[in-house]
Amino acid sequence: MKMFKNNRALLLLFVIVTAATFLILTVTVPEAETMLTDTAAKSAEKQKMDILRLTSIGDSLTEGIGDLTEEGGYVPLLQKNLEELEIAEVVQADNFGKSGDRSDQILKRIKKDDSLQQSVAKANLILLTVGGNDLMKTVKSDIFNDIELATFKKPLKTYQAYLQKIYDELRNLNPTATIYQLGIYNPFYLNFPDLTEMQDVVDFWNQGSQEFVQSQDNAYFVPINDDIYSGLTTLATTDSSETAGSVTQNDSINNLISGEDNFHPNNLGYQIIANAFRDKIAGTKQSWLQTN
Repeated sequence: MKMFKNNRALLLLFVIVTAATFLILTVTVPEAETMLTDTAAKSAEKQKMDILRLTSIGDSLTEGIGDLTEEGGYVPLLQKNLEELEIAEVVQADNFGKSGDRSDQILKRIKKDDSLQQSVAKANLILLTVGGNDLMKTVKSDIFNDIELATFKKPLKTYQAYLQKIYDELRNLNPTATIYQLGIYNPFYLNFPDLTEMQDVVDFWNQGSQEFVQSQDNAYFVPINDDIYSGLTTLATTDSSETAGSVTQNDSINNLISGEDNFHPNNLGYQIIANAFRDKIAGTKQSWLQTN
């Protein structure tokens, strides 16, 4: 009987010690799931920048001619797009667009505009719209002759030389920013369907621009002609039904082009441009995303 009591006492002591040990471990040792959750949260935190700075430079497409809101064309739309991606706590955008500027005129502004230079120096991303007015200068000077690709070969070389000077100036101001250059589009395709040579010229010019951009470090070409030249028959390709509104397609009217001048993008056209920039930027974020 005495032995039974001793064994019962030992059993009771064992139960108490076991329970106490379990309680201590429960309190002091965190659950594995909690640690994983914290690690995932910290990892996500590292993938977001404090501030993402955009500097947009270029011609009327950067200024936003044709945008009825007069808020700056694609620039504020792209800013909103990037904010929605939650890549950074804050997305800051500066707009240095000037309607009518050719590549040589954009170069002069980069050299002389102090505000532009300061913005470029701080930028993570530099966005360029350039080349359309260079092309149109040649088209206008040869308007009474048949359009032939041979006519545009020398002007393309001149344009590429100015592009090199533009990129050199930008790199002097900011060696590390990623540069995104938009292609040009053919605004005449639906209004003048018989003018097939113009589409060939636009393709030729874009190819020359793309080849140049690909020769540069940390720079990307953003094609746009295929998205705009023939208009939009459905809203499915846009991300902003509020911006798009109600759209119908007339065979001879490009619903992405402003009815005011039949040349520049309208609000929906600028949304298409913003989306093209956004997709390229998001797809190449390894080149600019700073997580340190």
